Amino acid sequence: MTKTPTISIIGLGYVGLPLAVEFAKHFLVVGFDINPKRVAELQSGHDRTLEVEAEALQSVLTTNFKAQRGLIISDAMEAMADSSIYIVTVPTPTDELNKPVFTHLIKASETVGQVLKAGDLVIYESTVYPGVTEDICVPILERQSGLRFNTDFFAGYSPERINPGDKTHTVTKILKVTSGSTPEVAIRVDELYKTIITAGTHLAPSIKVAEAAKVIENAQRDINIAFVNELSKIFRILDIDTKAVLEAAGTKWNFINFTPGLVGGHCIGVDPYYLAQKAIESGYTPEIILAGRKMNDSMGHYVAQETVKLMIKKGATIRNAKVLVLGITFKENCPDIRNSRVIDIIREFQTYQVQVDVYDPWASQEEVQDEYGLDLICSQNLLQSAYDAVVLAVSHEAFKTLDISNLKSDIGIIFDVKAVLPRAMVDARL
Repeated sequence: MTKTPTISIIGLGYVGLPLAVEFAKHFLVVGFDINPKRVAELQSGHDRTLEVEAEALQSVLTTNFKAQRGLIISDAMEAMADSSIYIVTVPTPTDELNKPVFTHLIKASETVGQVLKAGDLVIYESTVYPGVTEDICVPILERQSGLRFNTDFFAGYSPERINPGDKTHTVTKILKVTSGSTPEVAIRVDELYKTIITAGTHLAPSIKVAEAAKVIENAQRDINIAFVNELSKIFRILDIDTKAVLEAAGTKWNFINFTPGLVGGHCIGVDPYYLAQKAIESGYTPEIILAGRKMNDSMGHYVAQETVKLMIKKGATIRNAKVLVLGITFKENCPDIRNSRVIDIIREFQTYQVQVDVYDPWASQEEVQDEYGLDLICSQNLLQSAYDAVVLAVSHEAFKTLDISNLKSDIGIIFDVKAVLPRAMVDARL
């Protein structure tokens, strides 16, 4: 790179914003998002995802397009016109049938294509199956811009590895896989990320290799969690404490520690379906990947069903019974509710005509209502009911100091999904 480039980052969510802030310390960055509410929030210096502290965000914000460095937040496509590098960080979810949804990726590519110029570089970070960048995104860029791939413009792929809520493994401290559409461009992409990634980079031999690496990272975790989830079901039948078993097995030097639980979020619960879809399109039906997904997707229903069984044993009347679910985010100490599998517990309870209250101090009332149609209860209302069952679904630190025993009725039960409470305090746990 002979001159300092202006970088545009498309999509300012959990992935795009932290990346934009880090690059803005070295380059002029245009952060583009189509959500006016999100743009206004970030322009005011606040990030509701809590991935970037207000001070860090405010320190890089600028409105000066001639600045050497800084972050300009905008929802105007024209703001990206002077950029020479475009990094796409939009979400890639699945639909109700667990098939990949490329709507955001296609629209982002169409937007970039309208401002793309000769010599520009487009890098994708969104999770996809091998081939998407070159077979789906690049043709859109060519069509929109009228430019030729690898002659007039170039592409790269560097999969995101953001772990929402993790303040230790932040974007600069996670080793980054990089790739490019030509050997020269691959080096250029790698050098670009080296300016911010202190953990180092790994230059993959092709874009498809980098795409495949991303999906198998999370597919591997998904399969391992599915294994311990199945163990949990077996050991409950055998009346053996799964956590104690895992602690004992973990004393072996090469035992890999995973814990049972709900598998949600925008990565582990989604990415394996991308690889499975590509495999099926190529004539191979994956068995282990889909079996792992089936097991993990069953856990929310399983927790609710096992809770109902315990309530019946205690003498509770199930219809109109009161149940408290603690937590709705997909993981602890994080406001992210995307693809939270806690909803499976709640929906299963509702099939028994159980009254369900949900409390989560981390989640946004508005977002939960929009996404799941649920109203969260406030902390003041917690002690106004004696619940027939309390399900600790998410291990927020705030719940570990909550007097959960005081929330249940005399015959009420506690199901600790995350196995974080003292064993003597709970009636069941995974």
